[in-house]
Amino acid sequence: MKALLLIRGVLAIIAIGILGFFFSQNKISKPTPMTPSQSVTASSDNSVSAVSVIAQQLDTPWALAFLPDNSILFTERPGRIRFIDNSGKLDLTPITTVAGVKEIGEGGLLGLTLHPDFSTNHYLYLYYTYSSQGSDTLNRVVRMTYIDKKLSDEQIIIDKIPGAANHNGGRIKFGPDGYLYITTGDAENPSLSQNTKAMGGKILKVTADGKMAPGSPFNNLVYSYGHRNPQGLAWDKDGNLWETEHGRSSPTGFDELNLIEKGKNYGWPTIQGDETKQGMITPKYNSGPTTTWAPAGTAYLNGSLFFGGLKGQTLYEAVIQKDQVTALREYFTGEFGRIRDVVVGPDNLLYITTSNQDGRGTPGSTDDKIMKIDPAKLSTNSY
Repeated sequence: MKALLLIRGVLAIIAIGILGFFFSQNKISKPTPMTPSQSVTASSDNSVSAVSVIAQQLDTPWALAFLPDNSILFTERPGRIRFIDNSGKLDLTPITTVAGVKEIGEGGLLGLTLHPDFSTNHYLYLYYTYSSQGSDTLNRVVRMTYIDKKLSDEQIIIDKIPGAANHNGGRIKFGPDGYLYITTGDAENPSLSQNTKAMGGKILKVTADGKMAPGSPFNNLVYSYGHRNPQGLAWDKDGNLWETEHGRSSPTGFDELNLIEKGKNYGWPTIQGDETKQGMITPKYNSGPTTTWAPAGTAYLNGSLFFGGLKGQTLYEAVIQKDQVTALREYFTGEFGRIRDVVVGPDNLLYITTSNQDGRGTPGSTDDKIMKIDPAKLSTNSY
């Protein structure tokens, strides 16, 4: 009997060993390396978010725009214009390098937009930093003709916008009214912002040829003033213009989300945060005295404004109801680094660019990137 029990025990041990070996070989597999076209899982707070990398190993992509065939043009701050075809393939050779671009601090080749009638006139607009003489720093807006991956016929439509190493603004977009809106920074000279005769620290509104738009509140190109360094523009479903703006630098904080109205004064450098003063407009929302977004590109989608955070290293969503911000949500904080532009694509997905090669980030081996985000799959913390 003892011998029988001993034999049974030995057989049981052998069986357990065989089963363990089987499961180790067939039930556990090594993870497959992710390719750029696969989904990227966000942090534990955003575990259902789906992100696809469209292009990588870029140098500070600042602005992007979709062509009629759904291909993409984008700027790189050193002066290059790059192309991604409508299958998502990046052309390794730039379309062109714009002559005269001065990359300095926050300056360089910045904004990019297409004329509303691009399909017929092929007009493309750029905002870039340059030197007119010696070591001075200025900004300008130019119009060029784009046909078959070639740019020609550069025409300066607005020149000698104040510039500096920092605070150059640079976002350009056509509004639903068909006019071109341009953000300019205070060029590190806050007094410019309150001078309605100067172009620094403003939102400008012009015709497609760079002329004063009808109904100008100051009989010049200025649409609104009292801005520090605005880098985002977007219109909501009712045609209201929203703007994101960098707050103070030292101490940091008081970044702004503003509802822009013609001729209004948005307070810089006189008021900040929730402060009020007769004749000045307080932001609809601000980051407070201890939090810094460093907000950049902005896009409106499904009742919300999505904007990138540079120092904040976050994609922000401001929920808008009746011209008020009712919630601010945060996505991907710290995961992709500095986020610059945010654009709604023809597929109603969000396209963002990172800005980790701009001298203030910590770039990884594949930075910078352009990524596609499905907003329907975002999960978040709100406050």
